[in-house]
Amino acid sequence: MKHLLLAALVAGAFGSITVPAGAQAVYVDTPPPPPRAERMPAPRHGYVWSPGHWEWRRGHHVWMPGQWYRERPGYVYQAPAWVQRDGRWVMEGGRWDRGGRRDRDGDGVPNRYDARPNNPNRS
Repeated sequence: MKHLLLAALVAGAFGSITVPAGAQAVYVDTPPPPPRAERMPAPRHGYVWSPGHWEWRRGHHVWMPGQWYRERPGYVYQAPAWVQRDGRWVMEGGRWDRGGRRDRDGDGVPNRYDARPNNPNRS
């Protein structure tokens, strides 16, 4: 634990990367480059395609090509993405979300934007 805290303090002093103690998030000041053009392969039954993305490694962005993941029934795959928070960039890693939690009525609109009672499909 002390090593993680020390590493976060040293990295924070240089201003390029901080790793909060006990967390796996990586915050950087440098925005990711635009995504590379990548041809999506033909669909594969039972698999979900995750497009390529930029990762932060050894002080710079490195392109990671797209790949297939075995489908998980009842779940929706969220591909990795960079988001800006408080003027810095953080990578949100790919994850599997329970389909019903984010879109309870299955209309393609996330629950937080799908207000009830305005949507007759929401219960």
